[in-house]
Amino acid sequence: MKKTRSWSRRCAVQSLYQWQLSGGETPTTDLEYLAEEDSRKVNLKYFKQLIEQLTTKTAEIDGLISPALDRQLADVDPVESAILRVGVCELAYHPEIPCRVVINESVELAKVFGAEHGHKYVNSILDKLARQLRATEMKTG
Repeated sequence: MKKTRSWSRRCAVQSLYQWQLSGGETPTTDLEYLAEEDSRKVNLKYFKQLIEQLTTKTAEIDGLISPALDRQLADVDPVESAILRVGVCELAYHPEIPCRVVINESVELAKVFGAEHGHKYVNSILDKLARQLRATEMKTG
């Protein structure tokens, strides 16, 4: 299940990125853009749950992210903002996933899809937010 969640995150970032660039049309839960082989790697239920949470709780998620940023969220690279939104969604609404997993997976996505040093930015923001959203977990390691 771990690998399928990783693919679900990856697809959620891609869908959210497309949504951001389209000007607000609902993000797609259609995985046609994936090769048939890749679509079998996705936990479709988890992917759809992420997309639903990301679209229905956008203002809340953005409200959690914004105070941790050194600039306006609109000025953050679109790939990195999509990764941050998915990461914060998981930190806030999926306590069953350890915060270190959320951060590590987000950093790996930023290495693949983000700007040259984007993974460092994603890491610092999510680490800061994990200390707020998962304070007990972060203290216990």
